[in-house]
Amino acid sequence: MSAEVKTKKITTNTLMKRKKDGRKITMLTAYDYSTAKYFDEAGIDTILVGDSLGMVVLGYDSTHKVTIEEMEIFTSAVCRGAKSAFVVADMPFLSYQVSIEEALKNAGILIKAGASAVKLEGGSDFIVKVVERMVQTGIPVVAHLGFTPQYLHVLGGYRIQGKSMEAADFILEQAKNLERAGACALVLEMVPEEAAKYITENLTIPTIGIGAGRYTDGQVLVCDDILGKYSDMTPKFARKYTDLKTEIYNAAKNYINDVTNAAFPDETEIFHLSQEEADKLESCSCK
Repeated sequence: MSAEVKTKKITTNTLMKRKKDGRKITMLTAYDYSTAKYFDEAGIDTILVGDSLGMVVLGYDSTHKVTIEEMEIFTSAVCRGAKSAFVVADMPFLSYQVSIEEALKNAGILIKAGASAVKLEGGSDFIVKVVERMVQTGIPVVAHLGFTPQYLHVLGGYRIQGKSMEAADFILEQAKNLERAGACALVLEMVPEEAAKYITENLTIPTIGIGAGRYTDGQVLVCDDILGKYSDMTPKFARKYTDLKTEIYNAAKNYINDVTNAAFPDETEIFHLSQEEADKLESCSCK
């Protein structure tokens, strides 16, 4: 394999050093063992087990239906494939907003499943307290501001956030509160490039952008978007690096055609009895 083989596990210290050194952080989502394994072998820094799996894997119409039990299963699978990458698991809707005690319990489930950190959306005073308690308990936390999918209905749909100086300052204020609470990194989603640059330059922790321009400390995209596999919705910021949708479709069509026309399996794909045993069966079938 030509890919660079990593020998050291990526940690929160690694991410902080990347920001200090000006070296971009790479993150992709993954939801299964083999995808995580390939991304890890390719040299990805961080893997996000996103609650986006609700839409791209489970076929839900939003992330709101994802449960902590589902996140535990997918997180475990990803962690078995990722040996070096820093694995972040999303905490699903209402798994951390009800109480600090319940938030700690659910975060613990994902850490026990193998995650290096959990990710929480929002920057309210309550969320800041949750982050602080998690960090005090030994659970690394990645924060998430800007457009926050779990707040979709409150935000009034898929809307860009931080579109004015005042709005950018508000996000920065929340980000600083989360930083003081102990968050180890911050995802900024659907924020104008200038606002994301301003926020990034005023934080000590690294920022990872998704639809937030070029000046965040790292970038994250959904794996099904870069692989061209999920087509129900294509965000403006999602770059497609291959077209697995067409490849999967064509593979299935070719398989159907081969089976229908008795072209599969062929001689190289089957097993045979010894001639002696075959002769016995032939003899029996003639009786």
